[in-house]
Amino acid sequence: MKPETLAWIILLLPLSSAVAITLFTRRNARLSATLSVGAVGLSFLASVLLAQSYAGLHVPDGEFVVTSVPWIALEGFKVDLGLRVDPLSLTMLLVVTGVGFLIHVYSRGYMAGDPSYARFFASLSLFMFSMLGIVLSSNFALMFVFWELVGVSSYLLIGFWFEKPSAADAAKKAFLTNRIGDFGFLLGIIMIWAVLGSVDFLDIQRSLAQDPAALGRVASLAGVLVFMGAMGKSAQFPLHVWLPDAMEGPTPVSALIHAATMVAAGVYMLARSFFLFQLASAWPNSLAFLQGISALDVIAWIGGITALLAALMAVQQSDIKRILAYSTLSQLGYMVMAVGCARPDAGMYHLATHAFFKALLFLGAGSIIHALHHEQDIWKMGGLASRLPVTYWTFVAGTLALCGVPPLSGFYSKDGILAATESRPILFGLAVLVAALTAFYMARLFFVALRGAPRSHGVEHAHESPGVMLWPLRLLAVASVLAGFWGIDGALRAVLGPGSGTGHGVDAGWLATALAPFGHAPMAAFMGLFATVFGFVLAFSLYGNSPQEDPLPSKLGVFSEWMRDRFYFDEIYDFLIRVTHDAMAGLADWVDRWLVGGLAVKGTAGSVDLAGRVLRLVQTGNLQTYAFLAAAGLVLVLWAMLA
Repeated sequence: MKPETLAWIILLLPLSSAVAITLFTRRNARLSATLSVGAVGLSFLASVLLAQSYAGLHVPDGEFVVTSVPWIALEGFKVDLGLRVDPLSLTMLLVVTGVGFLIHVYSRGYMAGDPSYARFFASLSLFMFSMLGIVLSSNFALMFVFWELVGVSSYLLIGFWFEKPSAADAAKKAFLTNRIGDFGFLLGIIMIWAVLGSVDFLDIQRSLAQDPAALGRVASLAGVLVFMGAMGKSAQFPLHVWLPDAMEGPTPVSALIHAATMVAAGVYMLARSFFLFQLASAWPNSLAFLQGISALDVIAWIGGITALLAALMAVQQSDIKRILAYSTLSQLGYMVMAVGCARPDAGMYHLATHAFFKALLFLGAGSIIHALHHEQDIWKMGGLASRLPVTYWTFVAGTLALCGVPPLSGFYSKDGILAATESRPILFGLAVLVAALTAFYMARLFFVALRGAPRSHGVEHAHESPGVMLWPLRLLAVASVLAGFWGIDGALRAVLGPGSGTGHGVDAGWLATALAPFGHAPMAAFMGLFATVFGFVLAFSLYGNSPQEDPLPSKLGVFSEWMRDRFYFDEIYDFLIRVTHDAMAGLADWVDRWLVGGLAVKGTAGSVDLAGRVLRLVQTGNLQTYAFLAAAGLVLVLWAMLA
């Protein structure tokens, strides 16, 4: 089958599932779930076939396959419904459909018995269609359409249990926060089109290759505006506040959004449009104070700040899903920082490995929550190792991978990011500190939630999840190990055969691959390993003896409260909104109510009404009265003229 046909099949299968469930099978829960799971499973198989077909074409590096259908054709503005297939999109397709398929299978067990079971799977299918559209889009305009569809479908999934006020509020918060970033993204797209006359990735890349100064003084500004889209979707500071609250959705939604799909869209978009960020810094005259700062500098520092802030927040959280959510924020900061350091390949490599072990951790957390009847406080867990053996050992694998313990996948992808920051000492030190914090808060989660003695009666009755939930955990655990041990290229070659690599990873034997970080970037490898060990040891000294309450607040004092309360970003934003938006809205309401509605509208109407009532009094029907008034009027006129 032709690659073009396979690409359309991959994209349209989830859409067909969403439409079929919504219109025809909504009352049949089992059939609806089967359609949704089958659609994403077939999309994964089609992605594998597409990768094999693409490898069989022997496409040279830098070339790709594009299939398009005319869509908008106006004077000066032309947009096609175009799908682009290249190593970058293939990597993302395999990750999104592969991890998405396992999450769909897991959902069949986790959501069993929910009264809105069919609606859940319809929303999942719509989300998958939207995410695959972002991955395959060949131009900014089409990508932005799917970008907004992801926002809508994530709103439906985060607020799935809309009868809970907290879930409804979290969905609205995610939707509105993302609109801020998307507004900047749209402005950046318009700016690029206005200067270069095209929104197609290939056309823009060719224009900038021929004339790197084609964007002129708006080069960095356009790049930063495009980056704002990633700040929203990938929850980068200061638009990071929506992601932890998104935990109000079902746990499979958390795994889908926080692992391989929505939050990864921003990093993928940066890698796809990286040619925009390589331009020399140039700013409009009104922003002359930013001269010397490139868009990549902004991206790198935003990513670094996000990684550090989120890691600190995770240290003092007690909700198991929120700990993992802040961990996702921190790891996304890592990926964005790698792009800012001109290493999008390192960012994408970490995106792929992170998709495996973070999906594993979220689904493992869901298995724990399911066993404890929806208890999410880690201080009400403990002693789960013997009661949930499969969940326990797969969770351990995910934890070690996230912390960067060799030879698991996280070590190799994180090493690439540390190596990317070596030339920038402050960012390198920050990245190492984040690695230590990651090991600390994950070890804290491990010792408190899984080890030690039970801390609640619910633990005594906990039992392992059903097989439909456990097999995705096992498969993701294998992927979390082998994705780094083989490297991305090695994994794809093992599945797809020779010639199917993506350019990420090391093309060498397994032992050479395992030891490669210590050869090409020894400082990054050893410092990352030292940070991980330091974090584990520190966590063991505080939590290894299974304390009944957290000893850290007494040691850190008020700083512990800041971390627990997320450095009061929500309160700060609430205050700023009150003194700006709400104050302006109140002023506008007062002006509308009293000046426009009261004085101008009602005042005018009232004056006319009063004048009419007064004039009515003189309409008596008495001729003598009319004669007197006429005479009095004549006297007044004469007096006015002669005075």
